[in-house]
Amino acid sequence: MRILITGQTYYYKNNGQAVFTINLAQGLAEAGHSVRLLLPARGGFPYQRRQGRLHLQAVPTLTLPFNLNISLTGDEPVARSLAQFQPDLVHLQDHYFLSRRVLRAARQQGRPVIGTNHFLPDNLTYNLPMPGPVRKRANAWLWQTMLAVFNTLDAVTTPTETAAGILRQQGLRRPIQAISCGVEQTRFYPRPELDRAALRRRYGLDPAKTLLLYVGRVDREKELHILIQALDRLKRDDLQLAIVGKGSHRAPLKALCRTLALGQTVVFPGYVRADSLPLLFNSADIFAMPSRAELQSIATLEAMASGLPVLAAQARALPELVAHGQNGYLFEVGNVADAARGISILAKQRGRWPAMGRVSRTKATEHSLPNTIKHYLDLYQQVCAPPRRAKQPVSPALEAYTVFDK
Repeated sequence: MRILITGQTYYYKNNGQAVFTINLAQGLAEAGHSVRLLLPARGGFPYQRRQGRLHLQAVPTLTLPFNLNISLTGDEPVARSLAQFQPDLVHLQDHYFLSRRVLRAARQQGRPVIGTNHFLPDNLTYNLPMPGPVRKRANAWLWQTMLAVFNTLDAVTTPTETAAGILRQQGLRRPIQAISCGVEQTRFYPRPELDRAALRRRYGLDPAKTLLLYVGRVDREKELHILIQALDRLKRDDLQLAIVGKGSHRAPLKALCRTLALGQTVVFPGYVRADSLPLLFNSADIFAMPSRAELQSIATLEAMASGLPVLAAQARALPELVAHGQNGYLFEVGNVADAARGISILAKQRGRWPAMGRVSRTKATEHSLPNTIKHYLDLYQQVCAPPRRAKQPVSPALEAYTVFDK
């Protein structure tokens, strides 16, 4: 098949959408399919090039905070790209600027289009200072802009059943299927031979302490302050939390640690390269994901595949990954005392960590990346099956929400 994939995020592997897009494109290409990625240009200037088996076409881009890229190309270059590549199917990764242009061109050329939703309004609005009622109205508008695109597609996917239920509740009317983002089990697996102490020292971590690890964006909706305040509540010098990643909330979290005089109880190693993450997971004892806005959490899947027990907020799709008392514990979202209780219980159950890790591994196997690629190929075949599509006019609802994208 010839598959065109597009979205506003590609290069920045510090968010789930980017990791999924890269893994999907590479998996499809390795399976023998022709894949073109139409994406925002890193650095702003357009280019075309081959990256392994993938064809990358980048369009002019203005980069803004929160991994937001505004595509500065017009409809005509996008339409030319589709006409040149002749994709059997177009796969959108979001409903933003570039995806809207691609959707318009695909509809005018009669090409089938599916979309994967990684979006929750909280990922945007929770990072902005606004009163609750204003955030509620903003969230409602953001859902409308998303549905204006996704309610015109031939099929919709999202990573979990929880995420699918959220979309139906918000008013999605198109066929929807839950397909896991997948995890690379050839990279993420237990490594008992690893020199954990040496690796910890590389990142400024204490080899002697019980290490809780967070990996991901360091933004406000991740609720990392809950973990910090929980450690302050416990007042234990045998615990350490490593917050790995970068984001808009890193400086406030560091300030909070100084205010609480936590010293080396909380460490910020910064961004860690993707090829080093499997080793870092294996140096930790417990993975922690306190976020209130996860439609799946690839980082949690990677930790589980690495054989770690997990402490997670009982929010959105995280309970699909963490079975309370089996491969970790869930705590009430935003509840410092409950998070502290979960940390304390896990720290006392060192003897159970291997068994919990095995349950994590078993659950992660259900999300293997080859399974994800197979499910997507099955869906592509279904969507592309006859009867052949006629060219379609662009939806008035879509046009109504693209005035800012002209």
